[in-house]
Amino acid sequence: MLGRAGGTKQLVMRGLILLIGASFGILLLSFTIDRFRDNQVDISEKRVDILLSELGEPKGLHFISELDPEKVKKGSELVLSGRTTSPNGKPTKKQSRYFVCIDCHNVVREDPVLEDPNPESRLKYAVEHKIPFLQGTTLFGVVNREHWYNDDYLKKYGGLVAPARDTLVNAIQLCATTCSQGRLFEDWELEAVLHYLHSIGLTVKDLGLNQSEIDKVTDVNSTDKIGKSSLLKQHYSQISHATFLNPLSQSERKYGSNGSVDNGKLVYDNSCLHCHRDGGVTNFVLSHEKVDFSFLKKHLSGNGNKSVYYISRKGTYSINGYKPYMPNYTLERMSHQQLEDLAAYINQQASK
Repeated sequence: MLGRAGGTKQLVMRGLILLIGASFGILLLSFTIDRFRDNQVDISEKRVDILLSELGEPKGLHFISELDPEKVKKGSELVLSGRTTSPNGKPTKKQSRYFVCIDCHNVVREDPVLEDPNPESRLKYAVEHKIPFLQGTTLFGVVNREHWYNDDYLKKYGGLVAPARDTLVNAIQLCATTCSQGRLFEDWELEAVLHYLHSIGLTVKDLGLNQSEIDKVTDVNSTDKIGKSSLLKQHYSQISHATFLNPLSQSERKYGSNGSVDNGKLVYDNSCLHCHRDGGVTNFVLSHEKVDFSFLKKHLSGNGNKSVYYISRKGTYSINGYKPYMPNYTLERMSHQQLEDLAAYINQQASK
């Protein structure tokens, strides 16, 4: 009897041990799954520049690992309004009397596909997200680029832009003094601007990775850091291409005959009126009045600043007594077809 009782007791103990082991295994599996899910959340919110630095990529001179909320706030004010509060508590002098950064640059995403930006899809995205359609590339993700003032900017302006091509700090100061016709940022202002720009840099979720790509990036057993970096960088452009174009000749212009009136209205409302409106940066004010469209139609065939065909590609320069100017639209920022769409809309409105 005692032997049978002892055997039964051993069986019970073994059963309890197996049950405890199974329960522990389930808890461990659950913990592992939760950690994996947490990692998925963490990786999607992680800054791309930080992840790349962890994979061995150069950080860049402008790299900031920990963002200071107060500096982010001051940097945001400088970018959006051109002034902030100085360390002594007093309002700063405006960075420029003529422009603020957002006259030419958005501060949010403006392209549905980051690795293949183009003006046609950008215009649709701009309308959908209620953002302007501008000459300058967005400041969203600017800290993730490796070059600035690219392509024809370097060819045309040479030594002026060369120091800014590979250094974001120099690019910011060049834009502050030459593009915005203003003053240099002070050191503390520049630091604040950099903190803000990092706050609107790319995160992993912005790249639109599929599950297989996420698994590869988060695979702790993989030592292929170069492959992971390459995968991430395939999903956004490291530079902003800029192709300068001469205005279409009179024989090349279709004067809207092959244009879309609807798309032309989108260009007019989201691009032209961003600056050429009451309270805008220019004294050449446009509206939806017929007289304005009649003026624009009259000068479509011209080769001067009154022709949208001409000025869109050539822009204007600052002059003594009137510093505001119009930057040109590169091929990457406005297509020939969009100019024809704009002409079609002008013709329609002028004929009403």
